[in-house]
Amino acid sequence: MRVLVISDIHANLTALEAVLDDAGAYESVWCLGDLVGYGPDPNECVELIQSLPNLHCLIGNHDHAALGMIPISRFNQDAQTGIKWTMDALTEENRDYLKSLPAIITIDNFTLAHGSPREPIWEYILDVHLADVNFAFVNSDFCLVGHSHLPLIFYRDNHRAYTMPISIPEDEPFSLKPRMILNPGSVGQPRDLDPRAAYAILELDHQTWEARRVSYDITDVQLRILQSGLPERHATRLVAGW
Repeated sequence: MRVLVISDIHANLTALEAVLDDAGAYESVWCLGDLVGYGPDPNECVELIQSLPNLHCLIGNHDHAALGMIPISRFNQDAQTGIKWTMDALTEENRDYLKSLPAIITIDNFTLAHGSPREPIWEYILDVHLADVNFAFVNSDFCLVGHSHLPLIFYRDNHRAYTMPISIPEDEPFSLKPRMILNPGSVGQPRDLDPRAAYAILELDHQTWEARRVSYDITDVQLRILQSGLPERHATRLVAGW
């Protein structure tokens, strides 16, 4: 089965549509959370995500915040402004959908969490140490996470008792082996200095992971951000990928 893996859409409909167009055929979609926040299209993104086939979707920290489930004081000032705007913009139907989403799930031999399996909502897995700690919280061979907006892979060699980062080839299937933590990067707000939308294709039958990027009309999204009254920083960061 071919699975489209996406995360951190952040209310960027243009980027999400570009990913869906670029991905080709897929039988299922695994979304790792943060459908809203930062961007100008929260309702459109939530509704489009719900329409995708065989969907498994998580709730992220920005989704939590937009529902008033966590204090927005934990976010920086610009993010707080965006969260307040999103709170007002979301329809009741889309709020109810976000509330229904789990924080962590297991599908076959894959654990899905927004931040980390140890702390699904807040923790960022950015380095070998945190990856190593989190392997203790995963019973499956593979764990998929988002939250950091960075495409990353960490491999735990249990025979040699160490964890190491794996460089990610782009547009080339990468063979998976137990145990790995994998991050597809962000659809709507990449932070690895590459402004293109990031996602991954997971081939369950062949046990491969393919990291992908696709360009989209960033200028159009920036214009909608500014017209919505969202912080200018939300617009400027898109063009440089930070």
